[in-house]
Amino acid sequence: MAADEEDDEAPDRRPSREKTAGKGSDSPSGSRKTEESGTERAARRVSAPRAMRYAAEQLQELLGRAPESVSAVQPTEDGWLADVEVLELERVPTTSSVMASYRVTLDEEGELMSYERTRRYTKGQIGQS
Repeated sequence: MAADEEDDEAPDRRPSREKTAGKGSDSPSGSRKTEESGTERAARRVSAPRAMRYAAEQLQELLGRAPESVSAVQPTEDGWLADVEVLELERVPTTSSVMASYRVTLDEEGELMSYERTRRYTKGQIGQS
């Protein structure tokens, strides 16, 4: 199945490593990546909107909190970096609620590789501090 066919059938699902590892090769999945050409790797790379969605979904699974937004996404040589804003502590009034910004690193297929909290701030705060 071609990558675009998979996207049409399941637009909100990430490709699993099992599906991509065994295609077209009898070699172990670890050595498959080194044998692929640059165009094959580029065909597997997720788009920016999908990277944003995957970053938010996977961070939610780890933190148990729903992200409020993805404030940045940028491609890297090996995948994507995304900044995800999360409500950490809800207070009244809502402008005093505590938010956190997380930097999420994804591989080129959209799988979360790492994350770290880079900033905490109140919801009513304007600008960077």
